[in-house]
Amino acid sequence: MKVYSTKDIRNVVLVGSSKSGKTMLAEAMLFEGKVILRRGTIEGKNTVSDNTEYEQSNQKSVNATPLYAEFQDKKLNFIDAPGSDDFCGGAISAFKVCETGVLVVNAQQGVEVGTEIFSRYARQYNIPLIVAVNQLDHEKANWEHTLETLKETYGKKIVQVQFPVDPGSSFKSFVDVLTMKYYVYKDNDGNYDELDIPAQYADEAESLHQELMEKAAEGDDELMMKFFDTESLDINEIRSGLSAGISKGEVMPVFCVSAKNDIGVKRLMEFIVNVAPAPACKADGPTSLFIFKTDVEQHLGDVSYFKVMSGTLKEGADLTNPETGNSERLSAISAVAGANKVKVSQISAGDIGCVMKLKNGKADTTLAEAGVNAIEHIVYPDAKYFCAVKAADKNDEAKVGEALNKIASQDPTLNAHYDNERRQTILSGMGEQHINFAKWRMKNEFKLDAEFFEPKIPYRETITKQAVARYRHKKQSGGAGQFGEVALLICPYIEGQEQPKNFKIDGKDTALAIKGTELQELAWGGKLEFNNCVVGGAIDLSFMPAILKGINQKMTEGPLTGSYARDIRVYVYDGKMHPVDSKEIAFIIAGRMAFSMAFKEAGPKILEPIYDVDITTPADYVGPCMSDITGRRGIFLSQDMDGNFAVLHAKIPLASLYRYSTILSSLTGGAATFTMKFSEYQQVPADVQKKLLEEYAAQEKEEE
Repeated sequence: MKVYSTKDIRNVVLVGSSKSGKTMLAEAMLFEGKVILRRGTIEGKNTVSDNTEYEQSNQKSVNATPLYAEFQDKKLNFIDAPGSDDFCGGAISAFKVCETGVLVVNAQQGVEVGTEIFSRYARQYNIPLIVAVNQLDHEKANWEHTLETLKETYGKKIVQVQFPVDPGSSFKSFVDVLTMKYYVYKDNDGNYDELDIPAQYADEAESLHQELMEKAAEGDDELMMKFFDTESLDINEIRSGLSAGISKGEVMPVFCVSAKNDIGVKRLMEFIVNVAPAPACKADGPTSLFIFKTDVEQHLGDVSYFKVMSGTLKEGADLTNPETGNSERLSAISAVAGANKVKVSQISAGDIGCVMKLKNGKADTTLAEAGVNAIEHIVYPDAKYFCAVKAADKNDEAKVGEALNKIASQDPTLNAHYDNERRQTILSGMGEQHINFAKWRMKNEFKLDAEFFEPKIPYRETITKQAVARYRHKKQSGGAGQFGEVALLICPYIEGQEQPKNFKIDGKDTALAIKGTELQELAWGGKLEFNNCVVGGAIDLSFMPAILKGINQKMTEGPLTGSYARDIRVYVYDGKMHPVDSKEIAFIIAGRMAFSMAFKEAGPKILEPIYDVDITTPADYVGPCMSDITGRRGIFLSQDMDGNFAVLHAKIPLASLYRYSTILSSLTGGAATFTMKFSEYQQVPADVQKKLLEEYAAQEKEEE
């Protein structure tokens, strides 16, 4: 393979709804680029992308597959991204290394939810889009409806470059209003005749050509002046104007395609290499690359996919991670088309390739020569599906943990970690399909059985009023004994509130003299204020750390449900010691027990995590979504519009959000999506608190 300069490289990501035909479009592009000599099919399970067992069995993409084609003396890198929002991480990683997206739209359906989702992601990550209306050969193809939904969704950005002739099962031709030619396909291998436009299509073609020139002129001031003067632009001027408009995100050109029959694919590729922007990478200067994807491939091991961000990457280069200082030798570099790897000696700035068996070649990592700063990290959406995982066989717990970490390392939108508070391994992802794929990999690739189930909710415990307690720990076992007595008072800690001066102790107003205060910022949120108010030497100062330690132990395993406690003031005001038997352990136990007793008398309450939830749904489903919010103890806040979609803003308890992605999809026929982000802790309703207390008491009884 020749070495391509930066100006001759185009990087494109294929995005769109599931079943829009991205994989078959990728297959046709590979065929046109002579990377493959025969196109595979989804049914035949022999496509270059969608090449894993899971993808072939389920007939859906779950991985973003980097591919390339050499076409018209240019190198066209393209990434086939999954069409399900559950696997959006692949598209978002691709956005980091691609300058343009091709939005593939199913001609049977028009703009679908997935179309909207991925165009919204593209807008968020500043990726301009070209539209390919695919499956125009299907008997249910509806060009007029598809075009109408495109214009409704994207407005004046939509401009036709082509229109089909006889869409449906007889689709074999289209009119191109950029070249002003009529393309008639002779077979299913992309061979066509380029003819003059028939008279019956001339008026429509001329009208659309005029619109195309106007849209191109809007992209450049000089072209606008020429168009005003001459009312005409040549093909290169139109391309130049469209290129400017596309780069600004102001133009979305529309093409006609049947990927299955290789109709229109070559013209789409010609447009990309002539009009889409080249990478904005520095060809000179020090070498740097950005790893956007990692994978494990049979017979190859770890594979890291990268884009060269500056300079020229040569085989055997020694590069360093600017953030960690770790060095890597790239002993062999390759151009990549799915499982097909073509070894090359060097790769220019802007180009995409892969390297095998790096020591620390994780996704979202920069490798560079000395003096180069790390590339800005990819920002992924927050997870919205959480589950707990444990090994079916306790002896496999370590192996299950290692497998989860390995799976998550290959997918930045998947996270696995051990939660000390819940004492569970938590796996989070973008939806139930996402988690199911991890489950499949666990069983089929790592040969491990694991249980996936609803995780515990990280409640918090606190108090609402003052309470006192006294506890004596006394233990005599023949030898040295244990003795410690602690009397303490607790009350709520309220940020900014001054220390109270008078307290009710044993029914009397009592003033406490504070001899020492320690304020702790709790790792899980909130504060603990510990005050030593002991007078007359009732408890030696040396035992105060032990009392605080006992209280901290109970703060990490609250008296109500075993959850973290927070926002409490403690005043140790009295106690007793024994000249021989008082030891640190005695005061740890006495402090812990006195705190627990007082806590239960201080108007205790349970707090639950509340999440901000934004639901994006077609207007038809606003009512059912709002009713569902109420049924989840949620609070509806407001409503906005995003194009044709309503965006509902609500606050919903985390306890009501398990499997919400699946339930919302069922409620709206797959038409709605949502995001969730932690907001705050709020008190649970009385009936919920009662239920939680009963469940915890029953659990403790079982463990006795």
